[in-house]
Formats: sequence, structure tokens, C-alpha cells
Amino acid sequence: METRLTTSFRTIGLTAAALAAAVAAIPSYAAPDTSVTNKQGYNTDVIYQIVTDRFVDGNAANNPTGAAFSAGCTQKRLFCGGDWKGIQNKIDDGYLTGMGITAIWISQPVENITAIINYSGTDNTAYHGYWARDFKKPNLAYGTLTDLTNLINAAHAKNIKVIIDFAPNHTSPASQSDPSFGENGKLYDNGVLKSSYSSDSGNWFHHTGGTSFANLEDGIYRNLFDLADMNHNKTEVDAYFKAAIKTWLDLGIDGIRMDAVKHMPFGWQKNFMAYVHGYKPVFTFGEWFLGENEVDPANHYFANRSGMSLLDFQFGQKVRQVFKDGSADMTSLNQMISDTAAQYSQVNDQVTFIDNHDMPRFKAAGANNRKLEQALAFTLTSRGVPAIYYGTEQYMEGTGDPDNRAKMTAFGTATTAYKLVAKLAPLRKSNPAIAYGSTTERWLNNNVLIFERKFGPNVAVVAINRDLVNATSITGFIAGLPAGSYTDVLAGIGMNGNNITVNAGGGVNNFSLAAGAVAVWQYTAATTTPTMAHVGPMMSMPGKTVTIDGRGFGATTGTVMFGATAVTGAAILSWEDTQVKVQVPAVAAGIYAVGVKNAGGVASGVYNAFEILSGPQVSVRFVVNNATTVPGENIYLSGDKFELTNWSAATPIGPLFNQVMYSYPTWYTDVSVPASSTVSFKFMKKSANPTVWEGGSNHTFATPASGSATVNVNWQP
Repeated sequence: METRLTTSFRTIGLTAAALAAAVAAIPSYAAPDTSVTNKQGYNTDVIYQIVTDRFVDGNAANNPTGAAFSAGCTQKRLFCGGDWKGIQNKIDDGYLTGMGITAIWISQPVENITAIINYSGTDNTAYHGYWARDFKKPNLAYGTLTDLTNLINAAHAKNIKVIIDFAPNHTSPASQSDPSFGENGKLYDNGVLKSSYSSDSGNWFHHTGGTSFANLEDGIYRNLFDLADMNHNKTEVDAYFKAAIKTWLDLGIDGIRMDAVKHMPFGWQKNFMAYVHGYKPVFTFGEWFLGENEVDPANHYFANRSGMSLLDFQFGQKVRQVFKDGSADMTSLNQMISDTAAQYSQVNDQVTFIDNHDMPRFKAAGANNRKLEQALAFTLTSRGVPAIYYGTEQYMEGTGDPDNRAKMTAFGTATTAYKLVAKLAPLRKSNPAIAYGSTTERWLNNNVLIFERKFGPNVAVVAINRDLVNATSITGFIAGLPAGSYTDVLAGIGMNGNNITVNAGGGVNNFSLAAGAVAVWQYTAATTTPTMAHVGPMMSMPGKTVTIDGRGFGATTGTVMFGATAVTGAAILSWEDTQVKVQVPAVAAGIYAVGVKNAGGVASGVYNAFEILSGPQVSVRFVVNNATTVPGENIYLSGDKFELTNWSAATPIGPLFNQVMYSYPTWYTDVSVPASSTVSFKFMKKSANPTVWEGGSNHTFATPASGSATVNVNWQP
């Protein structure tokens, strides 16, 4: 355990005795919640996203040969040689740790097709890892399982977590009419062929054509472009992907990034996450793309109820508008922070970013580097889990695929961006205000935002002037910092910030914030009362382990509250000042507030929206025929289990779909429900008029112990 002092950032004329007392009160470096072993909480981490093939070639022996390989990476749709050994080399030589990186997100590690596919005269390969053929075997272009194990071990030795990309939405490009195209979407199970797209008697795939992206249903149940789309409503498919992710969890990974979650059934994904959280829970976040200014309630619902977080595209797109394009101002940036805090139940768990492999790089040709530096500073000090795309710290450019996935250009540590990350990333470990704090706007105009993060007595204040020409006079600024003088954390790296003096009551002496300046001022102190910071995972079931992070829990075991239910004794598996591990009590399924009481009975605030499931889950497709409606009316579902909304007419499941797998007047939806249970359910019609339930007796269905199922009934007049 390392002790990190922060008194250099604040001087208030202490006596020797008072200084000694203040130093003694400074919290230790917050283990175990900041530890590499914390696989549920990532708020104290900074993720570095690596396209494995484009980082470092550590072992030329595993490079593809012939037309699939581009020496020098001049043909960016071919393999360029990056591998797991190369990533390990940059961990071992200190490049990543020197930048303060504490988690890496690597390309999907599974075996991909080796075929070369020609699109519009250009050869394409599976260098990116998204054209899978066997989800239980490693991609030999990246290395062997031993190489990946060595990478994971090397990362853990340097306190770096390892996140893998995982794409159970599809296999590889395929054509229904041409079996020779690519590898025909073939899926293998540890080397044994299960099915191919054009010869699929077992219905492992959907055969409904390609999506037009017209609506959510169309995107879920049709192919994403020409990628062979998996049929998750098949027991063997469900079992296959659960067994596949178990392979990688058993290897020791620390997190999962789920690709294309917008394009898979919500119910199947929730059932999948219930399996992960019931087996070896790790932080998981999905990709649900949103365009500029797009706000989608379905995106928020998914993040709040699926058991995983999301890549925060609302955040990323707005940051790009404000700092990259200049098409939005600081008031809209501040509004986005406010809006998303209300839209996401756990906004601190959404993964923030400024660019990635699916969008143009942030740095545009000829643009001032300060724009990127300010975007990085905002992301690293804001709520959420920040992710940095490889090469951003080297100001890499690229307007789109594949130029945004070029070979890593340099590994210099002298760029301002590298130094900026190295200054700010460690603060997420040492100051819980940045990792966990609430956000308050303190000063705002079109070009300047000063915001404050606060957690218990810990405070961080960030000031950014995006006007690269004009300074701004800051007057009337009230900060939540104790009285004293504060040194800019970023002093010495050219960000043009300044020191401030805070008076009693929080008033800050007037100052000029330089053109293009970024400044960070902070204060840390021991948290002596129980303060909740994070709960993970946020979806579980009775008997499973949940990790609670925070401060001030004390060294002596206290009590954990799930709503009104107190958990004590052997069900509390460990208790430390910054972390508690506890078993979920045997209570009714539902949404609970979680809190902690220390040994003295002092209670924390509560962490809301913790979801307790009825037990192990399966995915069931509910289908109702002959459900005719009038314009403006839709069909919804409810039933007798929490997962079926407990007969709620106000918040039922739906609206159901009626276009792709079945057509109107047949409606359907996939739902995660308790396994090995008899469920009762009914459908209803909802519109602006009063709700109309179907008549007759309740439908019933005995759910299977595992896998997927379908229940098909007729609407009862």
C-alpha cells in the first residue's frame, strides 16, 4: 500500500504540529478499491484502447503471410503485425504506466477468418478481430493462449487491468447465395464446425437480410451489413456464448467490452450478463452508437437495466462538437453533463471517450493541438470511466476507417498530451472526488467552463478556456475548496493555468484565465464517516458477491443494508475502510437502495437502483398472435415476476416488435426471466387511451433450466 501526499497542491501556513496532524489525516492510496484486483469498479482507472494489430509487432513469427500482410502497414485493411507480445513489451518498458494507464482494452482475442475479402477492388482482412469463426480459440495472428496469458500477467504485475472486446452479435461476412464468399460465416466450437450461413439447417443464424437501420427491431434481427447475424433465440447459441466467455474469464481477464449491443436482443443480453455476474463478475460496457445531438431513451434504459454500462456517446459526441469542431459551446457541454446525470442511473460507470476505431480521430490535420489537450483534460477529470484511443497522446490523425486505425506512429513521452495524461490519470487513484464525485458548475460562459467534483471532504476544481486567442477575466467565482492557496496540478507542462487563492466562504480572488488554458486545483482529506462511492455489479441475485467501494467504512465490520434488510455476520465476506464485499441477501427480486453502517451504527447515504434478480436467468421469446391494434396503439407484456414487471400496467415491457421475426398482427419480444420457473403473463394494448388488458385466464409457461425458449399464444379477447 502506497501513501501519496497532496499537500504540495495547497499551502495554508500550518504550524509544525498542525502539519504533522494534517499529514497523518491524509488517506492512504485507497487500496483495495483502487487495486488492480477490483474487477467490478473502474472509476479510479484510465482505459487505453488498443487495436492489437496496429500497436507493436512483438513477434514477427505470428504475422500472416502473403497477400494478407502489409509490411510497413501501407495497406491499412491488411494485417500489420501487432500482437499480444508487442503490447506486453510496452507494458514492460513503462510506456503505459508512465502515462498513468491502469487498464487496457484490446481487440477481440478470438480466432478470426483468414480469408481475404475484396470489396470494391480493395483487399480486406480480419486484422480488427471482428470477423470471428471460433469464439473459444485464440487469434493466432495476435499470438497463442500462452502469449495472452503472459500479457495478462505482465499487465497485472504493473497494476493494469485487461479488458477484451467481445462480439457475439455475428461471425464474419457471408452471402446467402454464394457459399464461396469469405468463409461463409462459419461458426466453430473449439475446432468443430457448428454451422455455415448458407447451409444452416439448425438455424444458428438469422436469415432476414441486412438491416436498413430504420428502427431498433430492424437492427436487432437483421444482419449488420453482410455479417452473419447470430440467432440468440436458440439454446445452443446461448450455451455456446456463455461457454465462450467463460473461457476468457477463466484466463484472468478483468473486463468486457461488448460490441454492437444495439443490434442484439435486450433480453438475451441481460440473461448473458446475469450469467457473467453469477460466475465471475467483471466490469462490462457495451457499444450503442449515437450520432451528434442524438438522445435515445432506449440507450438509457439499456444502460440502466441490462447489467452492463455503455460507451458514453452522448459525452463523446458533445466533447467533439465543443473542442474539435466548434459547433457547440461550453453551455451545451455543461448541459450534457447535467442531462446525462439524470438519464443514467449510474452515470459514473459510463465509459467516456473523445474518439475510437469507429469514428474519425479527434486530431484533424492542421488543427491546434490544444483542442485535443483540452478534450483530454475534460474527459480525465469528468464523471465516468475515461478511455483513451491508442496514439491520441501522439496526436495521431485519421479521417475514418481505415485511416483512423493506422500503425502506432511513435512512443515518445515528451508530448504535451502524454504529460497531461500522466499528470491527471493518477488523480483518479489519489483523489476520490475525481473518481466518484458529484459535478457542480461553478463558472460558465460560451468559452469557459469551471466545474467542481466533490466526494466527502475531497474536492477538485477544473477550469478550461477553449478560446485559443483571448483570455477571460474570472470574477465572482465561488469554489467548494477550503480557504487557502492552491497550485495548478498541471503547472510545468505548458497548459497556461494559474494558481488561485480561496477566501473564507469559498470566494476566489479574481484572476485571468489565459487563452487556451486548462487548470486543475484539488484538495484531499480523510473521509471519516461512511460514504458510498460505487457498487458493482449493479445487477445480481441472492447469494452472489457484490463489491462496495467508498471511504470511511472503518476497520471494524459493520452492516450492509439492502433496502430495509440488514446483512451482517458471515454474509459480509470482507470489510476494509474503502471496500466491502457482501453476499446479496435472500430478498424478493426488485430494485433496492444499498447502504453501509459502520461498526458504530453511523449510516452512509444510499446507492440507488441496485437490481436483484429472482435467480439464474434464461432468455424467452414471448409471442402473441392476432393482436390487432389501431393507429397509435401498441402491444405490451407483463406478468407475475419482477422480470416481467409484476403485473404493472404503468411500466410494462414493450412496445413489442411486429415486423421482422413475425409480422403484424403477431407481436414478439425477448425477455430475461427466471430459469426453472412457471411464469404467468398477459399482454395489453396501450395508447393515449386507457390500457386494455387481454381477456381470459393468465397465460402460463414453464421456463427451461438453461438456454433459450419461445412461448407462442393467441390474443384473448
